[in-house]
Amino acid sequence: MDYRQYQHIVIEIRDGVALLTINRPEVMNATNAKLHNELSKIWLDMGQDPDVRVAVITGAGKAFSAGGDFELIENTIGNADLVAATMQEASDIVHNMINLDKPVISAINGVAVGAGLAVALLADISIAAEDARITDGHVRLGVAAGDHASVIWPLLCGMAKAKYYLLTCDFLDGKEAERIGLVSMAVPSDELMPKAMEVAEKLAAGSQSAIRWTKRSLNQWLRMAAHTSFDYSLALEMLGFFGDDIKEGLQSLKERRAPEFPSAR
Repeated sequence: MDYRQYQHIVIEIRDGVALLTINRPEVMNATNAKLHNELSKIWLDMGQDPDVRVAVITGAGKAFSAGGDFELIENTIGNADLVAATMQEASDIVHNMINLDKPVISAINGVAVGAGLAVALLADISIAAEDARITDGHVRLGVAAGDHASVIWPLLCGMAKAKYYLLTCDFLDGKEAERIGLVSMAVPSDELMPKAMEVAEKLAAGSQSAIRWTKRSLNQWLRMAAHTSFDYSLALEMLGFFGDDIKEGLQSLKERRAPEFPSAR
C-alpha cells in the first residue's frame, strides 16, 4: 500500500500494527482541509492493506487534535460547495470507521476536539491520558453537534451525560471520561503509548476472523444510530454554516472571549 499521498498523517507499520500519527503539531494538530480529507480516507486504505491487522491513532506533540482549523471554518461559512464537501467527508469519517472490520485504538494524548474527537471516540478501544482534555465544541462554535456525537456519545456515557457535555461544551479530562464511560480507560500520560501498543499487539496476535466479526456485530448498534440520527444531525450542523451564530462563535474563539451569539440576544 502506497501512503505517500498522506501529508498530515504519518503511517508506520510493524508486525501487523499500523501507528497513525496526526502530524500538525505546530497548530496542535488542528484539522485543515487536507487533514480532514485524509481522516476520511485512511480507514479505507487500512482495510485494504494486508500488512495491517490493527491501527493505533494518536497525535504528534501535546495534542491529539485541537478541532477545526480556523481558516477551514472561515472558508466554509456560507459557501455551499465547501459545506457539501465537508459534509461528505465528515460522513465518510464516521461511516468508514464504523465499516472497517479491523480494530482501531485511539491513544488520546492531549486536547481532542471536533473531527479529531470523532476519530478518538469512534475507535474501538479508546485510551486517554489522565490529563487529556476533551470537548465536542460544536455548540461553542455556534453549530449543532453533528459530526459524530449523536452516533456514539449516548451509547458510551448515556443520554444524560451526553446532553450535558454536548450542550455545555464543558471540558472533561481523561479520568472523568473514563469514569462516565466515554473512553475505555485512562492512564498516566507516560504510560499512554506503551499501553496502546500493548493492546494493539495483543489484538494483532489474536484470531483475526473472531476479532473482526465481533467488531462487525457490535458495530450494528452504531449502524442503527447512524441510519436514524447521524445524517440528520450532520445536516443540521451544516445548516449552521449559513447562519450568524457561527460567525460570532469563530470570532470569539479567535479573540479568546465568551461568545455573544445573535440568537441569544
